[in-house]
Amino acid sequence: MDCIRVKHRLRNSVKDVHTLPGAGTDCGLNLLVAKIWTRLKKIIRFQKRRPQWDLKKLYAQRQRVQDTLEEKLDANGCDGGNVEMQWNNIKECVLDTVSDLVGEVKK
Repeated sequence: MDCIRVKHRLRNSVKDVHTLPGAGTDCGLNLLVAKIWTRLKKIIRFQKRRPQWDLKKLYAQRQRVQDTLEEKLDANGCDGGNVEMQWNNIKECVLDTVSDLVGEVKK
């Protein structure tokens, strides 16, 4: 009697089963080898969520946000330094301006 016990949810993943010659014992049982093809489930870890800005306030105060952002960028002087420092300065200016004037969406 040859039998492979597989859980019900993995039953369709068994693709090929055969016995190994000469691997039987005196009791009449044969060793079975199965090829199984499965995909592992991708586990998504909780990531730090970015704040969602209140777009209605942003559109309402568009000119004020633009003026404040231009003032901060001119004050920082993004001319010197490497590209990463310039990008970090720009990103910091934008995030500060938007968080001060617009704020996050409250759920």
